[in-house]
Amino acid sequence: MSEYTQLLIFVGLGIVFGAIALIAPLLLSPRYKGKETEDTYECGVDTVGTAWIRFGISFYLFALVFVAFEVDILYLFPVALVFDEPSFGWRAFVEVGAFLVILSLALVYAWRKGVIQWKK
Repeated sequence: MSEYTQLLIFVGLGIVFGAIALIAPLLLSPRYKGKETEDTYECGVDTVGTAWIRFGISFYLFALVFVAFEVDILYLFPVALVFDEPSFGWRAFVEVGAFLVILSLALVYAWRKGVIQWKK
């Protein structure tokens, strides 16, 4: 069996399993649509009023800043794993320091623009 045949088998299996994952819920799920299925569900508590209200932009800005910093922190995990190795010299230490300074400047910029300050 050639390498291309194995690749085609794996691609075919991926397509079949993907199609099964998309089609099986359509065949197995219940079809009942009542008042309860259209209600908003929030932690088991019945909602009061409509769920279609406007949220302040500060929620979204804060979430975007959070996601951006979480992704940046993920870049520091591989560095922490190899920090004790002999090949990790001063140049790498300075590069990580520069990365943290730029990250800190972005946080200061967001703070100065009022993204982190919560308005009532």
